Amino acid sequence: MTNKPKFAVFGGGSWATAIVKMLCENLEEVGWYMRNEQALEHIRTEFHNPNYLSSVEFKIEQLKLSSDINEMVEYGDYLIFVIPSAFLESELKKLTASLKGKVIVTAIKGIVPESSLIVGDHFYTHYAIPFEDIAVITGPCHAEEVALERLSYLTIACADETKAQLIADLLASDYIKCSISDDIKGTEYAAMLKNIYAIAAGIAHGLGYGDNFQSVLMSNAIREMKRYVKKVHKMKRDINDSAYLGDLLVTGYSTFSRNRMFGNMIGKGYTVKSAQMEMSMVAEGYYATKSAFELNEARGKKKAKTPIIKAVYDILYQHKNPKKVFKKLTEKLN
Repeated sequence: MTNKPKFAVFGGGSWATAIVKMLCENLEEVGWYMRNEQALEHIRTEFHNPNYLSSVEFKIEQLKLSSDINEMVEYGDYLIFVIPSAFLESELKKLTASLKGKVIVTAIKGIVPESSLIVGDHFYTHYAIPFEDIAVITGPCHAEEVALERLSYLTIACADETKAQLIADLLASDYIKCSISDDIKGTEYAAMLKNIYAIAAGIAHGLGYGDNFQSVLMSNAIREMKRYVKKVHKMKRDINDSAYLGDLLVTGYSTFSRNRMFGNMIGKGYTVKSAQMEMSMVAEGYYATKSAFELNEARGKKKAKTPIIKAVYDILYQHKNPKKVFKKLTEKLN
């Protein structure tokens, strides 16, 4: 790896666009892969992503754009993946270029369906990437507020503190504050789980529950998250840190939250299919719900107590009535 490592971002959505914007504050050139060649051509001529965060204008001389994933893998030393977890493996199957010696950075908040693993574990297990070469970017941070340059906070988790600090330094700016952590699995599981709880918050809102109940729901959600994460990876962590509680709160309450929006539609009576069709963005929590529930159930007697996850699972995958499911859920919360 060179003294000045090259960064490449993989994905064309709002969070990928926001990360490219952050990196452009500190790097002379940033690689950017997206499979949509028309979108890339629009960026080349109009200097902004036509589909997401279109208010963000880029200096084209700072961008190395490509719809060839292998070209971008060969270009970058640090590869930041921001492809929805449901589609990650289908993109990785296109690879002929080697990932050996690359630092894999995941900004994906979900579980890979093909392996039922969080993204970092998926790269470790199926692509032989050492854990010291895997990093995770977590919030609390919404892409839309990055576009508006509103003060936001990120946590970069990596077993190698030097790599975590490098990534943090290159994402930081006047409006982005970064901290580092060594809790790779904990932060990544928390980032996945908070999307499920945001769907729950949205369903509650769609059903007409008020702020009082929402506060109880979020209070129970952080405790449920703590129980779940402790089961998958025991280590010393403060669940009240921004990477866990802060990320949960912003996703559960923000009007920018696509998972909350998805849940709100379900609560109002939309079917899963109709809600997905109406949304232009992927709600990662939909896929995460099934994986998180099944992973927990597979532990048998050692599983964590997760009534909120089960409620969301019953609604989305067992097609149970949201009103009845939440009526039962209210009796289990405190």
